[in-house]
Amino acid sequence: MDVSTSKKVRALINNQNLQARKRFGQNYLIDDKILQKIVNTAKIDKETLVLEVGPGLGSLTQYLLNRAAHVLAYEIDESLVEVLEDMFKERENFTLIAGDILKRDIDEDIKERHGKVEKVVVVANLPYYITTPFIMKALEESRLVDRYVLMVQLEVAKRLTAAKSTKDYNALSVIMHYLTTPTFEFSVPNTVFIPRPKVDSGVITLDVKPNQYVSHETPELLRFFKACFKQKRKTLTNNLHVAYGIEKSELQVFLQEHGYRTQIRAEEIASKKLIELGKTFIEKYL
Repeated sequence: MDVSTSKKVRALINNQNLQARKRFGQNYLIDDKILQKIVNTAKIDKETLVLEVGPGLGSLTQYLLNRAAHVLAYEIDESLVEVLEDMFKERENFTLIAGDILKRDIDEDIKERHGKVEKVVVVANLPYYITTPFIMKALEESRLVDRYVLMVQLEVAKRLTAAKSTKDYNALSVIMHYLTTPTFEFSVPNTVFIPRPKVDSGVITLDVKPNQYVSHETPELLRFFKACFKQKRKTLTNNLHVAYGIEKSELQVFLQEHGYRTQIRAEEIASKKLIELGKTFIEKYL
């Protein structure tokens, strides 16, 4: 471990009397090698605007500022805002927004402050309680973000990037494959955080598919995916019957017409095929 960031974070905590707040899910990453690895994974350059969610004590922020055209950071903890503003007051390519990103219009924030850039990348260390709400909000609302580099709990990282026939594969996995190209990049041990969380983390990337934004069919598709996995060990026929009230015999014919066994489960179907099946289902029945 590089001692510099570890010492810096510990000093800030002691000198500023800052305590990580459980309600914000705060755990400060102190390993410089992993911080560098996250920045490298983000593939940012001087044509990139970075949105950093939860900069905390600025450990990752300093690396992002050295690579990016601009860093637009969101911090919900008021006790950290003054610290961050003082820490990066000399950096002209740093803007801090104090507040909850779930209540912000991300694209408006980008347009108001920085106009056009070649690429927009979100980099975030997301606590468990905000992970899914933030990802879904951003993917549903933003037309400007190209890539997400997210550090989340390890089990969530696996779920978001899972493939068929694995224990982690579920509706959220399919939704991610529908809107993005998700990739599990690397795991992060809990020993490199202050305070130490109970579980390990994982870094994933979500590359937004070109022109794959929320459309009129998306809400129904999301409902379809969730219905398919409502009870994971049940057959697709049973889950769709419960969700939509369509006769099982008719659903079995529908599946057979598209080359599937009548007793197949959603977890056995690859995300690409399940997306195709969902679109056909919506066109036929809704």
